[in-house]
Amino acid sequence: MKVLDNIALGLTIVGGLNWLLVGLFEFDLVASVFGGQTALLARIVYVLVGISSLYCLKFFGHINRDGVNRNV
Repeated sequence: MKVLDNIALGLTIVGGLNWLLVGLFEFDLVASVFGGQTALLARIVYVLVGISSLYCLKFFGHINRDGVNRNV
């Protein structure tokens, strides 16, 4: 499960950085690397990032009211 957590977190970070680039510079790194927003590979990356961010919602359950990670 830890491997899946790390993959999901990594993809979510990639998505967040991509949105940072879009917001600041109007530059979509995923689209430029994979051949445009409508290219199949780019769409796969977008879907994987979206699924990963949904998966990462489970991390909220690992933090208690004091903001301390219970799994440490």
